[in-house]
Amino acid sequence: MADQVCVNIVAAARIRTIAPASVIFAEGDPASSFFVVLSGSVKLAQLTEDGDAVVFRLLAPGDAFGTASVLDTGQYPVSAVAVTAVSVCEWAAAAMRGYLEQDARLSLNVLRSVSERLQALRLQYRQLATENVERRVARAILKLVHQSGTRVEDGVLLDLPLSREDLAQLTGTTVFTASRIVSRWEASGVLRVERRRLVIRHPDTLHAIADDVPWRDHHAPDKKLL
Repeated sequence: MADQVCVNIVAAARIRTIAPASVIFAEGDPASSFFVVLSGSVKLAQLTEDGDAVVFRLLAPGDAFGTASVLDTGQYPVSAVAVTAVSVCEWAAAAMRGYLEQDARLSLNVLRSVSERLQALRLQYRQLATENVERRVARAILKLVHQSGTRVEDGVLLDLPLSREDLAQLTGTTVFTASRIVSRWEASGVLRVERRRLVIRHPDTLHAIADDVPWRDHHAPDKKLL
């Protein structure tokens, strides 16, 4: 039964290709579909009352989103926007809820995903409340490196169109502060900026910053990241 459910789920998926910067769904839209990223990157964001954007997460291949649709909450609580060219699997909410009712393992996987998101939000809130901005920016870049980094000759390439504004929205700071931090790291040789892409030349220095360890004028041997 479970294997047949999996076959049915795969057969029912609609494959969509989405251009960079396209809105997949907007905050407040009817929660009508469930998605899984096949390739590319998607950001989940929400607007504050002042109109500022807060980015909760950047999704990588294999990540699911649109969970509100299968939980039947009525509306999407965030917006989903393609960061790069993206390919996704899409299922109608009613159909996915039917599959969840048929297969307990699938239901548990969705609940596990929701639980992990809540834990991540708690951690993010704690970091915003207790950590300085430099640590938060270092953590955000390292997380993206683990998701999407590629080894190159002089470090690790983060091949995402990551702007200073994106970093600011990810870490709860201003564009000015995020830009100042990145410029300082670039001047120190920690990283290199290439047309909104980053080459992390000394990942261990970012680890030191994220762990609140003094790093100035010293680059430790790189840890293996990939």
